[in-house]
Amino acid sequence: MTAAARLTARARATNLQSFAGIRKGLALGLAATANEALANSRTVHEAGRERDFLTAVANLQSMTKADLEAVNAEILKRMQSPVSMIPELAGHLINAGGKRLRPMLTLASARLFHYQGADHVKLAAAVELIHGATLLHDDVVDQSALRRGASTANIIWGNKESVLVGDFIFARAFELMVEAKDLRVLKALSHASGVIAQGEVLQLTTQKNLSATFETYLQVVEAKTAALFAAATEVGGLISGRTREEEEAVRQFGLNFGVAYQLIDDALDYAGFEASLGKTVGDDFREGKMTAPVVFAVARAREHEKPFWRRTIADGDIRDGDFEQARDYIERDGAIEDTISCARDYADKALEAMASVPENEFSKALENLVVTSTARAV
Repeated sequence: MTAAARLTARARATNLQSFAGIRKGLALGLAATANEALANSRTVHEAGRERDFLTAVANLQSMTKADLEAVNAEILKRMQSPVSMIPELAGHLINAGGKRLRPMLTLASARLFHYQGADHVKLAAAVELIHGATLLHDDVVDQSALRRGASTANIIWGNKESVLVGDFIFARAFELMVEAKDLRVLKALSHASGVIAQGEVLQLTTQKNLSATFETYLQVVEAKTAALFAAATEVGGLISGRTREEEEAVRQFGLNFGVAYQLIDDALDYAGFEASLGKTVGDDFREGKMTAPVVFAVARAREHEKPFWRRTIADGDIRDGDFEQARDYIERDGAIEDTISCARDYADKALEAMASVPENEFSKALENLVVTSTARAV
């Protein structure tokens, strides 16, 4: 049985109502508790799907607990500076929580290959710092006021401050990369950082642009989200001294998981609940982002509906009831279903890639992340 078939069968057998609870985060804050997911859910069924994913996350957190604690300690150490604003602003971002998915991918990838050194901790910290720096920059570009229910750093300290501290965090990430003393690792993570920046610029060209295509949207997703997922898993293989086939397998796993993960997030912005997103449902619509559901809906719009999309997306003129109207069009035209279907295709590719790596508790945990993540919008 293939990895994809094995995990699909496992997912179908899962009892959505059984949940042992998810522990609160590590010292710096990790995933939201299952009760938070349930409290914010639109339906118990939706909450069940979300908590399956949170259970999978919690399982991997437990398996990498000691490593994660070391990662958190490394991040704290690297955020120190005599310029008081830097640790204050950086601490605000880090303490906002999050699932720590990306650093866990690095840790799990290394452990999957029975890595026994210490560089995986530094590299996982570097991955998380790269992610944190991009979040600071994203919030400035998007003029975001909230992230995970808390005021963003740019609202509290200002745009200039957020950009500069983001640059500081990037620099600290590169220090950690260099300390691994592996040019292949440095190449993988530095390349991913450049790709992420290109993705940001590409997204700016598609924002409020009704002519944006699904192909361009996928380029944005692969650059902004999947590139770091891919590098995070790849470096775990690189430091483990594995074959090139295995290194490429975990890179492909991360790349395809990253695309699937973002596709589901974009679907949930129109069909989900806020606990699944870590942000307010409808944010993408209000920001004029041409995500897959909108791209599909705009392409399928009746002639009399096109002025609605021009006013709301292209012109940014959002009125009461517009989000609900957009969601009705999106659901009617099957845009959510097609987005989810595409996510499943990428999830299958991620699972297929795992056929080339050792089968153990870490490979199974990574596979389960993909299955439960994709099932959030099913």
